[in-house]
Amino acid sequence: MARFSGLDKETGHKARGKTGVLLLNLGTPDAPTASAVRIYLAEFLADPRVVEIPKLIWMIILHGIILRVRPAKSAALYKQVWTEAGSPLLDISQRQQAKLANHLHAQGHDVSVHLAMRYGSPSTASTLQAMHKQGVDNLVVLPLYPQYAAPTTGSAFDALAKELMKWRYIPALHFINTYHDNPDLIDALAASIEKDFEQHGKPQKLVMSYHGMPERNLHLGDPYYCFCMKTTRLVVEKLGLTEDEYVATFQSRFGKAKWLQPYTDVTIGSLPEKGVTDIAVICPAFSADCLETLEEIKGENRHVFEDAGGKNFRYIECLNDNDDHINMMANLVKPFL
Repeated sequence: MARFSGLDKETGHKARGKTGVLLLNLGTPDAPTASAVRIYLAEFLADPRVVEIPKLIWMIILHGIILRVRPAKSAALYKQVWTEAGSPLLDISQRQQAKLANHLHAQGHDVSVHLAMRYGSPSTASTLQAMHKQGVDNLVVLPLYPQYAAPTTGSAFDALAKELMKWRYIPALHFINTYHDNPDLIDALAASIEKDFEQHGKPQKLVMSYHGMPERNLHLGDPYYCFCMKTTRLVVEKLGLTEDEYVATFQSRFGKAKWLQPYTDVTIGSLPEKGVTDIAVICPAFSADCLETLEEIKGENRHVFEDAGGKNFRYIECLNDNDDHINMMANLVKPFL
C-alpha cells in the first residue's frame, strides 16, 4: 500500500485539487554583463510577437548585427540601476509575490503564489512545471501588464500555452488579459500621484509615459493604444486635472519604424520652450520599476528636460509592492480562487 502514498485511493492518480496564482512579468538579464544581456536579448528579440519581421531576415539582422553590438551598451545601462538585491524588476516582483501570498493567506485562501518571467529566470515553463508537481489544477494567471498588448500579454499567453500543450491533464485556466480600467488600479495610480503632489506641490504638467510600440500594431488591431488612453482618462478624471495639466506619451522606440506618438523624449524636450519647466512623470504601463523607468525616464529623460531648460523634474515610482497595488492584484484573482 505504500506505493499509493499521496495518490487518490480510487484511481491511483496523484491527488490534485490545488489552486495556484502565477504572476508573469517581462524579464531581466541575470546580471548586468554583456554576456548575460546577450542571452536575454537573444530570447526576447527572437519572439515573433515582439518583432514582426519575416523570421529569416530578422535572424540575420539579430545575430549578425544587434547581438554583436547592443549587449555591451545595454549592460552599461543595467549597471546604473542594478542594486545589492540585483535586478530591480526581479527584486520588486519577488516582493509583490510574497506580499500577495501573505495577503491571500490572511484572508483564508489556501493558494500558492508563484512568479515567472517571460524571458530569463525564473522561466514560465519551469515555474509551471513546479506548480504541476504541487498538484495545481486550478491555475490563475495574472500578467503584470495593465494594458493588454500582443508583444507583452499576448506573448505571455504564448509561453503559457507552449508549456501546457505538453501536459496530459490541462488545469482549469483563468487568464486575466487586461486591467487597464480596473477601479482599484485607477485608485492606486491616482493615490500615488496625489501623494507626490502633496509632498512636492502640483507640477505645471503631469507626463504619463507608456511603453511604445510600432503604430502598425494599432492598425492591425492591437488595442494597447486605446487601453492606454482609457487609463489616462480615468486617472485624470479621478485627479480632476484639466486638459493642459497633463499629457500622455510613449517611450522606448526601437528601429526606424513609426511608433505610437507623441514620443516621451521629444515631448519632454519641447516643454521648457513652451514655458513648462516643472513636471512630474509617471509610467502607468509598468507594474514594477525597471530599466525603462529608472534609467530611461528617471535618468535619460531628466537630462533631456534639464538640457532644454527645465527646472524641476521628478519621477513618480511605479506602484511596485505598495499595499494598494497588492490589494488590487488580490481583488483581480479572488473571483477565480
